[in-house]
Amino acid sequence: MVKLLVRWSLLAAALLAIGHVYSGMEVRSFPAALGIALVLGLLNALLRPLLILLTLPVTLVTLGLFLFVVNAALFYLAAWMLDGLHVAGFGAALVASLLYSACGIVIDAALQQVFRDD
Repeated sequence: MVKLLVRWSLLAAALLAIGHVYSGMEVRSFPAALGIALVLGLLNALLRPLLILLTLPVTLVTLGLFLFVVNAALFYLAAWMLDGLHVAGFGAALVASLLYSACGIVIDAALQQVFRDD
């Protein structure tokens, strides 16, 4: 449970950092970033598998590159749903989702080292 809370907090901090580094995305505050991280996690857990299944032919033809579009669409959907997140457009959502995914990979690798017993 602690690992989940730490991961959630770090992903929210990553959203804030991306918002400061990348001008195409804006996050209002840390509490808003916590909500955004929660919504993105729920969208990725619930909606992403369905979207991947529906877009499987296109994904196969593009050798998996269409998954970047699916991730960007979910990021753009989260920005549309929430007041604390503003994304300049679909291209900005694509770049922000790539940065957020890269941060998530680094965070997961770091947490795997910290929480070895789990």
